Amino acid sequence: MERRTPAALVDRPTMGGMVSRSAHEDSSAGTNGSRGRAAAYVRMSTEHQQYSTENQKDVIQAFAESRNLEIVRTYADEGKSGLRLEGRDSLQALIRDVEAGVDFSVILVYDVSRWGRFQDPDESASYEIRCKQAGVRVLYCAEQFENDGSPVSSIIKSVKRTMAGEYSRELSVKVHAGQLRLIKSGYRQGGPAGYGLRRVLIDQAGGVKGELDRGEHKSIQTDRVILAPGPVEETVVVRDIYRAFVEEGRTEAEIAASLNAAGQRTDLGSRWSRGTVHQILINEKYIGHNVWNRTSFKLKQERVNNPPASWARADDAFEPVVDKLMFEAARQIILGRSYRLSDGDMLDVLRKVLLRNGYLSGILIDEAGGGPSSSAYRSRFGSLLRSYGLIGYTPDRDYRYIEINRRLRALHPEIVAQAKSAMVAAGASVETDPGTELISVNSEFRVSLALCRCRATEAGANRWIVRFDNAMKPDITVAVRMEPDAQAIRDYYLLPAVDVYADQLRLGDHNEHGFDVYRFDDLSMLVHLSRRVPLRGVSYG
Repeated sequence: MERRTPAALVDRPTMGGMVSRSAHEDSSAGTNGSRGRAAAYVRMSTEHQQYSTENQKDVIQAFAESRNLEIVRTYADEGKSGLRLEGRDSLQALIRDVEAGVDFSVILVYDVSRWGRFQDPDESASYEIRCKQAGVRVLYCAEQFENDGSPVSSIIKSVKRTMAGEYSRELSVKVHAGQLRLIKSGYRQGGPAGYGLRRVLIDQAGGVKGELDRGEHKSIQTDRVILAPGPVEETVVVRDIYRAFVEEGRTEAEIAASLNAAGQRTDLGSRWSRGTVHQILINEKYIGHNVWNRTSFKLKQERVNNPPASWARADDAFEPVVDKLMFEAARQIILGRSYRLSDGDMLDVLRKVLLRNGYLSGILIDEAGGGPSSSAYRSRFGSLLRSYGLIGYTPDRDYRYIEINRRLRALHPEIVAQAKSAMVAAGASVETDPGTELISVNSEFRVSLALCRCRATEAGANRWIVRFDNAMKPDITVAVRMEPDAQAIRDYYLLPAVDVYADQLRLGDHNEHGFDVYRFDDLSMLVHLSRRVPLRGVSYG
């Protein structure tokens, strides 16, 4: 395979002909034989293996050697999209450091696209200009032009920035078209299966390869994922929910209360609510329909709710859990709530919810009870925001976090009680300090349990912030990561104090620096640590 020579090692054409490498060396290298100081910036998305950060570093290192530059610092954004600055912590740190003053005069980047695939090419240019204004040059190591500020280099950079953004647009269109095709072929695209369902992996010929656990993904490109009915105990509960709603006339809130009283929990171990029951009653996947593209988040721009005409669907794609007649009956009952109400009546109900709570959101409307659901408002008025506007309410911020925080405060004692009960059942001695709420286990170590709500970044990624009670000095902090809807627990991180040096920690879906070794699906590891093991074969003199 032909190995591409870094641009620094070849002659480059200019307006006046060929200019050798040495003509540019003095602008970036040290003087009197000293080496200049440089920083490297590398970024890897999941687009091409050839753009791995290690390959970028090799080319950048060769470039630096050819310019008599010493790389004194490296900023790396691994697995990060170049569409937006948000989420690219290393690039943000680089810009901050440059504007605050640094000990290097050059930034080395593999090529223009690694700097960013911004949809607005001027945005990409703005970050380079900020570096230039701070006295730090940006050099592209694998490009066939010298970034020397000449008209030729400016034109080439502008074209390449536009091409980088266009590449992302074209890729988005192709990926979206491929996803639509797979949906219409009956294959599942992303997201958890939901209560009463499971994701099943099949090969290219349609043969079943096995069931995927939560968080697992297919590893072979030609494999596909479909939905299938889950455990019998869950499918029975789903059918009971429909029967209670349709045949017994019980509300979602009443059904949720009955399930909780019977000790039933969702597939993630959380308590049932009106909202979780409502979602089961309105989701077509329970009758085997594959529906996708209800919402879209293309090119990391604003998330939008798409009209039903834009949805992709394949009816009868999966084995159903619920009879279609029962599903349709439930749908008509839900729609009938709003059909019985005029537009004015529905808006009056919305005003009452607003007066009672001071703000509005889809979760709040669904949990209110006694009135139309958020989906009914979307169906009647086109969107929730339009419904808000019709009653003169304009949300100036996302108030969902208030509901979520309230829900987490209510859930915290329950999770603490579950953890304590499990440790006591394992033979541990457990006490809770009423002042600090720290859990003392066997008088040997102290545990702090923190519920972490999921926050969506502007780039669409999930983030959990773990705050440590360093003043109380727990030996272990159990970070309970909640799902985005705050209804269910995703997983647990058991973080020992000896390995945590900050006041807070930001966790994503996938984490570096070895933090994922502390991740567990349940509290079994905490229970294991609490067990007292008798010592055998020890003699005392």
